[in-house]
Amino acid sequence: MTNIINIEKLSDENRKPPKTKQVKIELGELTQHNIKQLKVLNRDIFPVLYNEKFYKDLLESGELCKLAYCNDIVVGTLCCRFDLSDNRRRLYIMTLGVLAKYRELGLGTLMLKHALKICEDDGNVDSIYLHVQIDNYTALSFYKKFGFEIVSKALDYYRRLEPSDAYLLERKFKKPLSNEQISTISPSTITNVN
Repeated sequence: MTNIINIEKLSDENRKPPKTKQVKIELGELTQHNIKQLKVLNRDIFPVLYNEKFYKDLLESGELCKLAYCNDIVVGTLCCRFDLSDNRRRLYIMTLGVLAKYRELGLGTLMLKHALKICEDDGNVDSIYLHVQIDNYTALSFYKKFGFEIVSKALDYYRRLEPSDAYLLERKFKKPLSNEQISTISPSTITNVN
């Protein structure tokens, strides 16, 4: 998935028109050859350290882990995993981040849309969710634009950070009724809307 966007830079002089620069943003695969770039990105973007098992597992995750590129430079990352708990199948966003210098170019949106498409294509995902540090207002605002809601607060989620609490954000998907569920609906509960 590649997007080309135009960025306008305001000229120093009021008389000159704004300068426009084209920027290519796209997502790429995680491989053994670029895993070190992911480690550097995670170190620079997130205040959490990840162990070697985390990275080893990501190499086998396929579409669930993507690197974001801006003009062929790795500047962002998306890492997800499926979670099967409480009789639900959900997609958990472990990391989604972009280097500060490259924010506001649509890379975060591109990565989140990729994760949402995984859920849509799968067709059997109840929701997508993640944790966000309670004072990360930029991230909270970003996810709310995509229909995520705060469902709970996890106390001391980030043990080595201040504040240590995190919000659990979730976006639920409406799933069509199965044939089994449809067969249990009584005719008196069906209303005809014309």
